[in-house]
Amino acid sequence: MKKIAALFLAAAAIGIAQSKYEGPKPEKPDLPYLRHAAKLIPLETGQAKEETRKNEQWAAVAGASSPVRTPLAEPFFVMEMGRVDPKLFELYRVEPKNGQREVLISKKNKQGSKPLRIMVTPLGERLYRIDVNETLDNGEYCLSPSGSNNVFCFQVY
Repeated sequence: MKKIAALFLAAAAIGIAQSKYEGPKPEKPDLPYLRHAAKLIPLETGQAKEETRKNEQWAAVAGASSPVRTPLAEPFFVMEMGRVDPKLFELYRVEPKNGQREVLISKKNKQGSKPLRIMVTPLGERLYRIDVNETLDNGEYCLSPSGSNNVFCFQVY
């Protein structure tokens, strides 16, 4: 039994050693970068402004679309942690309306849009990978740390 446990631990150690991230590193901390082949593209940064309309709470980001675009339906990002903890990120689909991108936060007595599924994985000291865990339709999306108005936006085409 001890031999089996020792083999299992050795295999796990080899798997961890082989999974070390060897790709490009982000230039700046606290900014998610879209990984495209061998290069990293910084996401569009901005601030969401909250608005109340007819008993509904909305968040709006300036601009009709993000200049950061990807054809990948399940993109992934690389980020170096500084002050922003990537484990707090939530991903939302935003809808272009009237020259801005909007998402419903809450209706009277009801929850608004639900975040899409993501997974955050440590790659090394202060380096993280953020995977989208569902297929994204063409459209506009923003990552945002929970409880913050900071947004990091991109477009799937």
